[in-house]
Amino acid sequence: MVTFIISFLLFLAWHVFGTSIGYHRLLTHRAVKTFKPIEYFFVAGGYLALEGSPIWWATMHRAHHRYSDTELDPHTPRKGVKHSYNGWLNKRDYPEHISPQKQAADLVSDPVYAYLEQDGDLRKASKLCLYINVGFRLALLLIGGPLVFVASLLAGFIGHQLPLLINVICHIDRFGYRNFETTDDSINVWWLALATGGEAWHNNHHANPGSARFGLRAFEFDASWTLLKILQGLGLVSKINEATWSPSKAGQEVT
Repeated sequence: MVTFIISFLLFLAWHVFGTSIGYHRLLTHRAVKTFKPIEYFFVAGGYLALEGSPIWWATMHRAHHRYSDTELDPHTPRKGVKHSYNGWLNKRDYPEHISPQKQAADLVSDPVYAYLEQDGDLRKASKLCLYINVGFRLALLLIGGPLVFVASLLAGFIGHQLPLLINVICHIDRFGYRNFETTDDSINVWWLALATGGEAWHNNHHANPGSARFGLRAFEFDASWTLLKILQGLGLVSKINEATWSPSKAGQEVT
């Protein structure tokens, strides 16, 4: 049981930080700059939680910010909770207004991400992600045994679900609060922020998308930001963008 608990916690941390730091703050918003091996380590944590092609993820998330809670937003809850949660994942092609060549040109040139993208064929990219995830866990079963395998499987499932919950819960006002009057429906949700490494300080993030720090107020704990500051102190992060909080910012309108 100790093996299971330790394995589960380690894998869960890798998957959560992989999505929060790797896919989101590092690739999508370029709020952090680090060495390629470290970048790939974090991105692998997200990929092995079935987050899909990093180019696809970053492209869709950049579109979410550009068109947030409008008809062109890929996963706004205004189109229904089911659509926001996982209905939008059923798209077999990029929508006409979303293009990785235009919205993620900085990632398309990376050979690793280009391979995982499979030339923009989302069916092939999804299958490749599934095969790699299955292969990874079968290797864990052979090397670490059934406890490590189940721990990884459970951690990967939870790591996959958490960003989907953010898409829904963090855009429905009754579930949280707002520090900024943004033009979208984004809110902060404290309990989901704790579970996602700080990702659910979502209103803060929409108001300051270029910041690697999502939790701005004293009580808004942001585990991903804390880890990034530790890595910066170790010389492993060379650039990190930071938004700050002051009482005068309360209720500030952000367009």
